[in-house]
Amino acid sequence: MKSTPDPVPNRAKGSPQDNRFFKVILSSIADGVFTVNKERVVTSFNPAAERITGVPSTKAVGKKCYEVFHSNICEDNCLLERTLLTGEESIYIPVRILNSSGRRIPISISTAVLRDDDGEVLGAVETFRDLSAIEVLRKELERSYSFEDIISKAPAMKKLFAILPDIAESESTVLIQGPSGSGKELFARAVHNLSPRKGKPYIVINCGTLPATLFESELFGYIKGAFTDAKKDKPGKISLAEGGTVFFDEIGDLPLQTQVKLLRLLQHHEYEPVGGLASIKANIRVVSATNRDLKRLVNKGRFREDLYFRLAVIRFDLPSLKDRREDVPYLIDHFIRHFNAKKGKNLLGVSPRAMETLMRHDYPGNVRELENVIEYGYAVCRGRILEFQHLPQELQAATQSVEAAPEGSISLHPAKRLLDEEAQIRAALERHNGNRSAISRELNIDRTTLWRKMRRYGITYPF
Repeated sequence: MKSTPDPVPNRAKGSPQDNRFFKVILSSIADGVFTVNKERVVTSFNPAAERITGVPSTKAVGKKCYEVFHSNICEDNCLLERTLLTGEESIYIPVRILNSSGRRIPISISTAVLRDDDGEVLGAVETFRDLSAIEVLRKELERSYSFEDIISKAPAMKKLFAILPDIAESESTVLIQGPSGSGKELFARAVHNLSPRKGKPYIVINCGTLPATLFESELFGYIKGAFTDAKKDKPGKISLAEGGTVFFDEIGDLPLQTQVKLLRLLQHHEYEPVGGLASIKANIRVVSATNRDLKRLVNKGRFREDLYFRLAVIRFDLPSLKDRREDVPYLIDHFIRHFNAKKGKNLLGVSPRAMETLMRHDYPGNVRELENVIEYGYAVCRGRILEFQHLPQELQAATQSVEAAPEGSISLHPAKRLLDEEAQIRAALERHNGNRSAISRELNIDRTTLWRKMRRYGITYPF
């Protein structure tokens, strides 16, 4: 009969009772555990490892670890190999493996060196946890605060999420007001994508980029001979959008003379190309956005009142990022995953000090500014965690270090403390899969304080 391999490579033999207890412990824990020798040959493989991978221990023991796991880091960045070479431990590193059925399984792994009594390296041990259930919960949570690529858990934004499908179903014009970088383009695209016109063109017109002399020809097109360089007929943006949606970005910059023609388009659903004599029917829906107060422009005589009321049949205002600061951790996580997928790195998150700095900042450029900050940090960061020194210099200069925070308190701007503490704790619970020790380290508070704050905010995990 085949003997069971020793769970620890080349270890000095203890009593039979010690070995039996050791094997019982390995068999009873829910995490997968396996050991390797210095050549990365598997020497033991516990039942949880069998269950997660679908590989029986009899087929795993004696093989190289990468022949068993087929992980996305096995070829170029094997953590076990690095641990064996450097003695450096790895803790809760997220990776994906292929199980015996070829299905990709998300796991988190930790590695450590195994030494004998004299300190000589015998091999290494890796523990790993199946994150499949947590991944499902994470995706469900994402769906609760994301909508058509818009990330938010702020009450004002979630109200918009609730009514957006009904707005999209209508044929009414929509005016979206909000500061630059607040996501107006995303909302406009969502209106189109959720509407019956979603299979038709979606045309964007930036009203602030074209001079008035060219705007009408770009919008309505022109016919041959309309002006010196008009060698042939050219369709305008309205024609290209037939059956679909036209998004007028920064509508407040629309020239006054063009406002008259746009008003006619909205009133009669027809227009005339430059140089044309016959009217053309237009089957389009108009969505517009502005970072300016159109009512104030109307009062100053710089925007037509009748056009304003035509554009604003449905109007909603987007808050600035500083007014929904609880979204910052979620947006950071979203952008990190976006750049990981786009650039092929595996950044895990941001350090506590960097998070404190990002939570304090007022973001005059709103969500777009935060994205740029993360992209900058992503470019200069060579490790797995985006640290304080990886933030733009102006952010570093304007912040206080997290070490200056009072003991037992997450360091935040006092006026935002209660709101942001809850947001930070929830975000940290997600990042660390509920691991209280890791969360306490990140937030610079002890476990008892963390437990007390979770009770105060009514936070349970999983959410």
